[in-house]
Amino acid sequence: MTARKKTGTASLPFQLGSRVERACRVVPYDRAPGDPSTRPLRIFALDPAESKLHGNVARVDVPYEPLEPGPRGRIFEVDGREFGTDGTKVLKALTPLDLDARELMLSAGLEPTQSDPRFHAQMAYAVCSSLYQRFRGALGRSVAWGFELKPDDTTGPLRLRIKPLAMGEPNAYYDPVGGELLFGYYPADRATTGRTLPGGYVFTCLAHDIVAHECTHALLDGLRAHFTTTTHEDVAAFHEGFADIVALLQRFSHQAVVREALRASRGRLETDRLTAIGQQFGETSGGFGPIRNAMDATAGKGPPEYTKYTEPHARGRSLCAAIYEAFVTIYNRKASRLRRLASGGTGVIDERAELPADLLEALTDLAAKLAGQFLNICIRAIDYCPPVDIRFGDYLRAAMTADHDLVPDDPWGYREAWIDAFRRRRIYPYDVPNLGEDALLWSGPQSAIPAVPALSFSELAFDGDPGRAPKSKELLRQAMAVGQLVTSAAHRGEFGLVDPVATKRAAKHEGLVDIDKPTVESVRAARRVGPNGEVVFDLVAEVTQRVLKMHKGQLVELYGGATVLLDPFGAVRCVIRKRVLHETRDKEQLDFIMKNAATYYTSARGALRPKRGAFKAIHRGRRKVR
Repeated sequence: MTARKKTGTASLPFQLGSRVERACRVVPYDRAPGDPSTRPLRIFALDPAESKLHGNVARVDVPYEPLEPGPRGRIFEVDGREFGTDGTKVLKALTPLDLDARELMLSAGLEPTQSDPRFHAQMAYAVCSSLYQRFRGALGRSVAWGFELKPDDTTGPLRLRIKPLAMGEPNAYYDPVGGELLFGYYPADRATTGRTLPGGYVFTCLAHDIVAHECTHALLDGLRAHFTTTTHEDVAAFHEGFADIVALLQRFSHQAVVREALRASRGRLETDRLTAIGQQFGETSGGFGPIRNAMDATAGKGPPEYTKYTEPHARGRSLCAAIYEAFVTIYNRKASRLRRLASGGTGVIDERAELPADLLEALTDLAAKLAGQFLNICIRAIDYCPPVDIRFGDYLRAAMTADHDLVPDDPWGYREAWIDAFRRRRIYPYDVPNLGEDALLWSGPQSAIPAVPALSFSELAFDGDPGRAPKSKELLRQAMAVGQLVTSAAHRGEFGLVDPVATKRAAKHEGLVDIDKPTVESVRAARRVGPNGEVVFDLVAEVTQRVLKMHKGQLVELYGGATVLLDPFGAVRCVIRKRVLHETRDKEQLDFIMKNAATYYTSARGALRPKRGAFKAIHRGRRKVR
């Protein structure tokens, strides 16, 4: 499905995507004098079936904002009504939760419970708000939503709607068409395992990792216009693997959970309490354990080659496991000196005794801090990903480049650990001479491109803070400047784009039917703070170009384009491109699309075009809901 284009660009060699202005409609609340900095709320840190003794009941401090009943804030709104099996019929119209009520302000919200639907609303709001703030901190800017807008939705704040009781089925997914996070509820199997009542109701909105996973889908869709355009086995799998690792690493922000898990595992991170995803869901829907586990792929003789898996969640688990393995590697390197200090230099801790209290606290602090660092690396890497056709190898290069730009020195070998973990699963990037760190870094343009003064930070009109999107007029001005840069005759090829008129006239590409003008999808400022306090600023632009090709008698829509990073002086310092009309890549995409058209594509205007609502299809079904 193509984005709506701005009018007034008909005479230009590019067009502006409908998302360009959207960023100025997602504006987090700015604290007024006298406002508290955070709002404490209680949640389940794991899921309701876990014991309180494992740190399962936690308090999170979400960014403060005045809330209407629902709750309804600047970024999220919760629809707490209970819907039936089909997700449309309202079974109960429940009293909206008012978190600004005096008694709830004083008590950190409601007590965690499975029985009160108002707590379901609190849980979903708190987890999503915390995760949004994590993305905002890592990227140095607010994240705009990517869901489709109604034709008359042109003004006012854009909020992602959360439905904790959206449907009476074992499912949970992000709907980019309706702009909603939908969480299901269902009766547990009679043969359930774990601490759930057989036949009792299970609520997916009460599982911390499921809520974080689905919210990550929405955030990722907001960061890239075509990451849901599935053109390869890696694309949908990347969404799933990325959402899993974000959910797992976010879990480490709850130190009581980490502390109790490390106590039980004697300081090791390879434990189900830290690596299991969807524990209650798996135990109550036909299984005997979690729906996925970040350590599954590392058992036995070593992880299998990731291409062995084609189902999105299974293949995505390889990505999640690779990143978690790198995390464990760095943790063990840093923990070894703490163990030596606690053992008189031997590094050997008595296996028959509890971990020394001070060592346990030090390991807990280390794991929580390191998880935060890895989560920042994962999130920041999205700014360095190509705008279309994402592959696991692309993401490895993106993570390495993003981290190198911010932390050139790497004494603990973070990047080496990533490379080794990906290599063990045979995840390799395309078009690199070797797996050396320097070979994996994205490069700048191959020819000299003059700086663009109109895109220098001295010319940008910020709305008070570089992390806040500027006004609509300024966003359009920046996008126009980017469009002029990437479509200039001298440099168009650097960005993987083509001249539609000249290319169609040449008629050299097999099956080519039509080419659009390039589309500037977004222009966003980025502010990153390194561990030494160094601040790095960039302008991140996303440009795509659509082509129509005839393949085996079927017209198919394909995309190419580039992510462009400009420094504060308006100079292009990095280009991450997927060339339009790349014959090898086009053939791979066309073969995949024809094989998986029913799941990911729809027939519209005589061509196969990407289906925006594919998440529901790949998340549906017991033991397949993620």
